[in-house]
Amino acid sequence: MSSIAKPGDKTGSPSFFSKQATVARPGFSRWMVPPAALAVHLCIGQAYAFSVFNGPLTKVIGITQSAPDDWSLTTLGWIFSLAIVFLGLSAAFAGKWLEHVGPRRTMFTAACCFGGGFIVSAIGVWTHQIWLLYLGYGVIGGIGLGLGYVSPVSTLIRWFPDRRGMATGMAIMGFGGGAMIAAPLSVALMNHFKSATSIGVAETFIVLGIAYFISMTIGSLAIRVPPADWKPAGWTPPATTTTKMITRNHVHIDQALKTPQFYLIWLVLFLNVTAGIGILGQASVMIQESFKSTVTAAAAAGFVGLLSLFNMGGRFIWASGSDWLGRKNTYFVFFVLGAVLYYFVPTFADSGNIALFVLSYCVILSMYGGGFSTVPAYLADMFGTAFVGGIHGRLLTAWAAAGVAGPVLVNYIRAYEVAHGVAKADAYTLTVHLMAVLLVIGFICNLLVKHVDEKHHMTEAELAAEK
Repeated sequence: MSSIAKPGDKTGSPSFFSKQATVARPGFSRWMVPPAALAVHLCIGQAYAFSVFNGPLTKVIGITQSAPDDWSLTTLGWIFSLAIVFLGLSAAFAGKWLEHVGPRRTMFTAACCFGGGFIVSAIGVWTHQIWLLYLGYGVIGGIGLGLGYVSPVSTLIRWFPDRRGMATGMAIMGFGGGAMIAAPLSVALMNHFKSATSIGVAETFIVLGIAYFISMTIGSLAIRVPPADWKPAGWTPPATTTTKMITRNHVHIDQALKTPQFYLIWLVLFLNVTAGIGILGQASVMIQESFKSTVTAAAAAGFVGLLSLFNMGGRFIWASGSDWLGRKNTYFVFFVLGAVLYYFVPTFADSGNIALFVLSYCVILSMYGGGFSTVPAYLADMFGTAFVGGIHGRLLTAWAAAGVAGPVLVNYIRAYEVAHGVAKADAYTLTVHLMAVLLVIGFICNLLVKHVDEKHHMTEAELAAEK
């Protein structure tokens, strides 16, 4: 493949990790790109399974039980929190860099950070230095999470302009499903490495770090971007005036932050995630307290697993459905159906109807996952595909904010209710009704989303200059 040297280039040949070197040659199948994206997202989805390490990490010194110098759960809780914070920060601040250097370099950097974070954390376990776990998994690994999350998305959208929702749904489904692989694998590895002098966590971190680095690197090497002006055979770009609100123009990443549409979609994602994430974290306790004499701890664990399946499946099904329903209409379904289900959930609990209670939360969690996978395509529809990866990265700050707001609302309102004499079985009524109100507000925000004003669109000359 030939290339033209640009000002400042030392050579006319692109480097292996440059954006130019990843341009697909004629005959390349776009269906090779989703597996490359999954190779990354299935790895970083491990973050949802990190809690399996919390118990063992409290017994690094004591081995069989916690010793006085062992770490507490509250101390260890900061590891995951830091990882999510740096996921959001790296996704937000590295977005423009991603668009300039391309997906291969970004995905390989994510592989180095995420895999390297496990290695640093393993050293932290061996030396019993908590700050190394904060630095390793929390900071370095968190940066890998953010870069790995956003880097394949814009590439998939460009390869599948005719099926944007399905394409992003495939990758982001991998993030939801990564924990289902990581949790049993981590437990099996810890049991394998466990001995009289080791709890097996450090060794497990080493194996996972190497395995994730290899898988994510393979994904980065396999990724390709379409040639300029490429489109699927026989596909005609939809007109801007269609009811699905798909633009044929492009908005710069910095200019997107000056539009009301960005902040309305930020609120749409924030409210949808807030309404789901808090319930997800308390699902086991909630169903046991709602059906105290019926649901055992084992059954509650099965309920949590079922919610995880719907969370993962919803990422693909809802995003794929948005290709014909439209992104804005899909979120209308999320907010209307979600608000109705949240309103009636306490009634199902009071009447002892476990089936409707479980079904309601399964649908709610499917829409929670669907919100994550549908929003990248929503952004591409509104702002074009040229900078969608960076714009998506900045929008993920809504996830970080919801990760705080959701659990706080659920936990503190429940604690307040119980402290004021409300029975535990009824303590979630106010909370879920509040979630219904949040979804109504989300409906209004989504209703206000209109086409981006033409003054924000890039000209052909500006777009060519950025490329």
